[in-house]
Amino acid sequence: MKNWFTLFVITASMVVSFAIWEYWMGNAGNFDDGAKRHMPKKGNVLGMIYTGGPLVAVLLGLLVIGVTYVFERAIVVSKAKGKSNPQQFLKKVQANLQSGAVDAAIQDCQKQGGSMANILLAGIERYKQVLNDPEFDTEKKISEIQRAIDETSNLETPLLEKNLVILSTVASTSTMVGLLGTTVGMIRAFAALAEGSGAVSAQQLSLGISEALYNTAGGLLAAIIAIVAFNAFSTVVDNFVYTIDEGILEVMEIFTDKIKSNKA
Repeated sequence: MKNWFTLFVITASMVVSFAIWEYWMGNAGNFDDGAKRHMPKKGNVLGMIYTGGPLVAVLLGLLVIGVTYVFERAIVVSKAKGKSNPQQFLKKVQANLQSGAVDAAIQDCQKQGGSMANILLAGIERYKQVLNDPEFDTEKKISEIQRAIDETSNLETPLLEKNLVILSTVASTSTMVGLLGTTVGMIRAFAALAEGSGAVSAQQLSLGISEALYNTAGGLLAAIIAIVAFNAFSTVVDNFVYTIDEGILEVMEIFTDKIKSNKA
């Protein structure tokens, strides 16, 4: 399902971007020479950007993809943290477990939602099942709780990092596409200089330079947004995973003490 979503976002972004480049930026009304679309009207930004060539549409598509996944990651990370502050939630669960209010801790997890709550819920429910089970010794009980937590953690944690690779890919690809557009534009500019032995075609020269500069700017813009977003989300995810690991360790210490005291 996620792969289909990614394919849809990439395809839709590119199609929409090419349509915007061709029909909006490339509208004949944006140019002094009409349908030829070589000479943008003075001060017409859309027409000037259009002269950057088809690679501008590719860069626009990459920008749309990057922005889409910025919102997607923001929504996912927000849901993963749950309804209230993770630190406050963790303290509340620990307090309930310390006092023996296991059902209250379960209700807290169900109410909170998110990755941390799901992981702790799996451990608490398993703890409740094995605490008074005579078939399990102390070490086996602790092992069973840890296994339940690890299994849920292995399902929840990768979801936090999923699609970050798309942001890093957009960052590197935008830079390369922008560089390609710059190179193509400079080739066109120098080709205009090399044409014939007469006067240099100012129109062709300006088109080549415009193509180079707009592709450079577009590539840098898309790359900057993607890089900043990637680093920001990587930091948020790393901190949240650390909080989850810290919470698991503290809860497991409570479980261990409770199980050992229960046996005694």
